Amino acid sequence: MGDEVARHEFTREDRTRYRTKVRRCLDVFARMLRESRFELDRPMTGLEIELNLVDDVGDPAMRNAEALEAICDPDFVTELGQWNVEINVAPRQLTSGGLAEFEKVVRDSLNEADRKARGADAHMVMVGILPTLQARHMGAEALSGNPRYALLNEQVLAARGEDLHIAVDGVERLQMTADSIVPEAACTSTQFHLQVSPDAFASYWNAAQAIAGVQVAVGANSPFLLGKELWRETRIALFQQATDTRSDELKEQGVRPRVWFGERWITSIFDLFEENVRYFPALLPICDPEDPLQVLERGDTPSLAELRLHNGTIYRWNRPVYDVVRDKPHLRVENRTLPAGPTVVDTLANAAFYYGLVRTLAEEERPLWSQMSFSAAEENFLAGARNGIDAQVYWPGLGTVPAAELVLRRLLPMAHEGLVKLKVDPQDRDRLLGIVEQRCLTGVNGATWQARVFHRHYDHTALDRPEALRRMLRTYRDLMHSNEPVHTWPVS
Repeated sequence: MGDEVARHEFTREDRTRYRTKVRRCLDVFARMLRESRFELDRPMTGLEIELNLVDDVGDPAMRNAEALEAICDPDFVTELGQWNVEINVAPRQLTSGGLAEFEKVVRDSLNEADRKARGADAHMVMVGILPTLQARHMGAEALSGNPRYALLNEQVLAARGEDLHIAVDGVERLQMTADSIVPEAACTSTQFHLQVSPDAFASYWNAAQAIAGVQVAVGANSPFLLGKELWRETRIALFQQATDTRSDELKEQGVRPRVWFGERWITSIFDLFEENVRYFPALLPICDPEDPLQVLERGDTPSLAELRLHNGTIYRWNRPVYDVVRDKPHLRVENRTLPAGPTVVDTLANAAFYYGLVRTLAEEERPLWSQMSFSAAEENFLAGARNGIDAQVYWPGLGTVPAAELVLRRLLPMAHEGLVKLKVDPQDRDRLLGIVEQRCLTGVNGATWQARVFHRHYDHTALDRPEALRRMLRTYRDLMHSNEPVHTWPVS
């Protein structure tokens, strides 16, 4: 959720000053792009995973402050809900065993953190939406203690002017209202970061948008919310609605949502930051004392604090990132489409598929996005979220095809080619892409496994719905620790 901020009451003058400062940052950013002032020598990848805390029976454990104190590791940080934490994995290159290093670091860190968190009566679970969440967990008192979250909650609801209404039609139907943004905390995701040059950014972002629907279809892991079976990746619908600052009237007027797929292919990263400034009012209008133009003109690197803070309150599924490390600026595509879990090896299989595929697509002579409309990519994204691995998606030259068939016939070979270009270790490449292949051949990902095991308990025993979900989750938690890919998990 970004950097910590102090609690504020914002005035009209604050908002006017912030708007002026954001636009100044945007002008400086445009100049930096023209002058090629970015780190290009060692492009890195990064990984973040949001996690859930549960108690022994599988219900949410509202103890992230106690768990983080017990873990005592700076890589683990707080998240929006008291049952959430996040691990930020140090960036690295994918060459020379980079994917295997990611896997080892994440597994070792999670195992150690889980062991320590048990001292606070909490267990860690990697899943897109915790299936045992109930309406009683959704009150404002479930917000984490970081003042940023209370401030963000106030600003979202103030901008909206009314309670949040959440409606999802899937296998079953859910309707609820909320007087806080706590439902957003139900959405726990995996974020892949890919550092790119300014010249290449548009191609990589467009490629990431084009494959978002397939990513979600193959990696879906969020079939339940508040006891209801909904979309295979319910997190997509929930996240958009839980942070929506628009009233019904503003939706009818075509005002953009803050959780946004976008509306067009881009030609530069500047397009995205310029859209942020043009379309979205500030949620957290906090000004930094730095003058970015003065910093740039004396030969230093500006932080562009207001531009980055504003960008952090606009939740694109593929977000542009400007960052500064050791006084050197760089650009990243932050891929936010996928849920957490089910296992570390499943997560790294998703990473291998994503990094390899976008590399190949970004370098094609005839870009994929010149052959399909942007609306087709968005429709694929929603189809993948609704139907998971059984989704039908559009692909140029093939028409509408099953997502699993598209991956097997067309996309896995392209991902393989991209990983070869990235000089990924062949053994890691084949092992991880093989997991994606087997998901498609068996039709089993996290969402389908959860649904099958739940129905085995609920439809064929005397268990009520909450207990069937708890029992499924406890089995999920045990199998998660095995680090065997989800398509191999038993359902009996």
